Amino acid sequence: MIDMEENFFIVRYSEIGLKGKNKKFFERKLITNIKKALKDVSYDSITIDSSKIFIKLNEKTDREKIKTKLKNVFGIANFSPAFSCNTSFEEIKKTVLETFEKVWEEKGAKTMKVDARRSYKKFNLTSMELNEKLGEEISKKFLVRVKLNNPDITVYVDVHKNKSFIYFEKIEGLSGLPIGSSGKVVSLLSGGIDSPVASWMMMKRGCEVIFVHFFNETLGKPDKIEDIVRLLNLYQNESKVYLIPFSDVQKKIISKIPSKYRMILYRRFMIRIAEQIARKENALGIVTGESLGQVASQTLENINTINSVATLPIFRPLIGLNKMEIVKLAEKLGTYDISIRPYQDCCSYMIGTNPATKSKEELVKKLESGLRIKNLVEKAIKQSEIRKIEN
Repeated sequence: MIDMEENFFIVRYSEIGLKGKNKKFFERKLITNIKKALKDVSYDSITIDSSKIFIKLNEKTDREKIKTKLKNVFGIANFSPAFSCNTSFEEIKKTVLETFEKVWEEKGAKTMKVDARRSYKKFNLTSMELNEKLGEEISKKFLVRVKLNNPDITVYVDVHKNKSFIYFEKIEGLSGLPIGSSGKVVSLLSGGIDSPVASWMMMKRGCEVIFVHFFNETLGKPDKIEDIVRLLNLYQNESKVYLIPFSDVQKKIISKIPSKYRMILYRRFMIRIAEQIARKENALGIVTGESLGQVASQTLENINTINSVATLPIFRPLIGLNKMEIVKLAEKLGTYDISIRPYQDCCSYMIGTNPATKSKEELVKKLESGLRIKNLVEKAIKQSEIRKIEN
């Protein structure tokens, strides 16, 4: 009898396979991220063969913990806990029959099919022949019939040169690109519902995200920001957060700027500060949680006025989503319950009841010309607190 616990996990990607000559770079990033995710899980080795990643387990491996961790690694299309055996038909048949019995009993299955693939083309049976022979053996022993569409059990068989693998499920991953493969970005994390979702979406496109949070010291401490980042660390493993005291900037703006334009100036200063941090961190862009037309500062006119102070690109992955779509994503990620905790966002501090929705850049530049912009930006960055958060 074989050991009835799986001794490998097979990890597959999809989008990485389209990267041509750059594929190995993305594979290395994915393997690095898998190792980070499994830093507190025991296993023997991680190798790659025929565009699949193999995690070899040992007697101390917590298989359920590996499943949970792999579900949160960007770049993984799906993965399977698998049994291994030597690459010969007799060994494959023996392993299939012994492992099938357990699954068959658990599911009370009446139908099945075999899905065999050969990475090792010198194996003496074709994939079709393997399907037929193994299907015949299973049907004869367990009295189940072959059904090619939607069977109760699918028996997957991967034939490699030195080892072959048998498994019964493909667990869906997050897909996307491995974090770090697309470079770094700085994300403006407000503490609300939108910005954590925007940060997650940039992670999915392979970005390492550095967080910047602006807070007004008179409104309370930004305690929940760390909770949001810890949750997002399920995908990124570790994060850097810049906490920027913003009250001095706001006091200057409030003293000189009409209330209807204050929100726009707050945002312009935030972009300036975030850009300085991005250059310090060698990040290539800024991320916000803005959605077109959702609030007064997010009209096309105001977005254009705010954008004009930036020299780095500003990414808005939520720009075409409505609030309910964003809320659903936040609930799926688990950030929603943290985001709705009471906390006064500094952007809403002392702004007009009827804020400007169609600002003109020339007017806004004239309004802020009396502010010592460079000094205010430098002072805010100098007073910032940097936290490194690990799970």
